[in-house]
Amino acid sequence: MTARFRFTRLVRTKSSEIYLIWEEENRVGQLDLHYAGETIHATLVLESDFSVTSEEEMLTQIDEDIVASYLPSFDRNDFVVTVFRGNEISSYTDSANMGTEEEGE
Repeated sequence: MTARFRFTRLVRTKSSEIYLIWEEENRVGQLDLHYAGETIHATLVLESDFSVTSEEEMLTQIDEDIVASYLPSFDRNDFVVTVFRGNEISSYTDSANMGTEEEGE
């Protein structure tokens, strides 16, 4: 069976990861994971409305595809997920300023 959702990792550190979540060619959310020993905390921001069943399917796939590779369910104390519904309004970065400063020197 083909997985319904696709995850693209944006950032990885020793204790966290950030993923974009795709359904076909549509971005449907972002996942921020924080590894705190035997407990894993996640913030999931959904950009589309999902049924409870679809949300649970996504969480199962996140656990199986991402979280379990870090720490399997039988080795961890908890996997805590907070789910939000939101839309990206804007994006900011310091890297745009870096190019401007270099050009002006």
